[in-house]
Amino acid sequence: MRAARLGVKRRSADERGAHRLEAALLCLEASLGVCYAAAMEGRRIAVGALVLALGVAAPFAVGALLRETPQGEEAVKLPSEVPSAAPANDAGADGSASPNGSSDDGQLNEVGDPLDDTVHGTLEAQREQLFTRMARYYSQEQMQAVRAVFDASKMMGQGNPEPTEHPMTRSECAERRAKHPEVRAPDPRCGAPFMVPVYAREPLTVDRYADGGALPEAGLAPLPTDAESAKLCIDQYEFPGLPCEYPVVYVRANEAAALCGAVGKRLCDAHEWEGACAGSLRPIEVEYAFGDRRMLMQWFANRQVPKLWAYGAEKDHARCATHSAKNKRCVSGSWRECGSNTYPAGAFPECVSAFGVYDQHGNAAEHMNLPLTPDQLMSRGGSGETEMKGSWFIFNSYEAHPDDCRYRAPAWHVTNVTAEDSHRNFHLGFRCCKSL
Repeated sequence: MRAARLGVKRRSADERGAHRLEAALLCLEASLGVCYAAAMEGRRIAVGALVLALGVAAPFAVGALLRETPQGEEAVKLPSEVPSAAPANDAGADGSASPNGSSDDGQLNEVGDPLDDTVHGTLEAQREQLFTRMARYYSQEQMQAVRAVFDASKMMGQGNPEPTEHPMTRSECAERRAKHPEVRAPDPRCGAPFMVPVYAREPLTVDRYADGGALPEAGLAPLPTDAESAKLCIDQYEFPGLPCEYPVVYVRANEAAALCGAVGKRLCDAHEWEGACAGSLRPIEVEYAFGDRRMLMQWFANRQVPKLWAYGAEKDHARCATHSAKNKRCVSGSWRECGSNTYPAGAFPECVSAFGVYDQHGNAAEHMNLPLTPDQLMSRGGSGETEMKGSWFIFNSYEAHPDDCRYRAPAWHVTNVTAEDSHRNFHLGFRCCKSL
């Protein structure tokens, strides 16, 4: 069907060049990906691997481009399977103290939600503080399912309490938002706290399928064009999805999917997150070159999309939660040495999309689902491969990779979303979507 649509003669000619390019990119990605992973995990062979990768892969890749230049823990159970949670721990049992030696329980955010600036010294107490706030928005049954997912992990939370140094308190976040004239409100049509609808705000400007084939003259099936008819909602804030709360990190993709399911949502498909960021949802036919290998799908996607950020057409990391830093001893990405030095979600009111979605640049990078075939769309009940979106809290001083809205990343640490060993780290979180 695809060959017929593209035209056999054009497809066969393009395939030769595209496949040469794909092979070159695969060679580079596979080699350099080893180096990146080695560096992140602190392996001493990282420098040597980089030299080897460049020496072996680069000449082959350059040649191809010159020939053709086309423009150990328990398995996480699903929410329907998780058992009832154990009784809550005493949040103050670790003898922790808040900044300046006191707890500010009286500060309220813009929705009248009490904020507690206490900094706890154990992961267990940190979790209880988080669960206490979440329980104001979710049912007892939902919170039991959330607790069960957390209980199966020894690391999931808002960062290892020992090295983590948050640059801003929850109350300071609330004060910043109170001074901003246009903090975006959630939409009750989503039927869940702090979510907004996503739809096609702008006319489709591309005239080709994701793989380059011309669209039919009749066009594609129209998408909803307003909030009233929208079929998709997305969290305004990184999970737990609450304003002025720190994002949950050290979470695997399957755990993220389970947590979304626990609160009546699901993990986002890549194009849904991208549309929420760029300000307009686009049809899947122009978003995914289904049937091609992932590397070629990535190349097609990045080739024909304009660079946009949630806040506009010009990159400006200073608008977002990118001003923090890694701990001085954080060179290996380890739990012991690397703090999750994130900001409270929504602390930078100008880092917001046209739909009212915050922190899609900076703070924590985000898990989502990348479908390789239509049946792998989360919005259709499937699951594909892992994709990491956005950027994280150091990007104002060190830009590790592009972070424009529709950028498709290489297959970093790729697994299936449901894999029990999918990647996690100190600056990787997620947010949820919901089908209407």
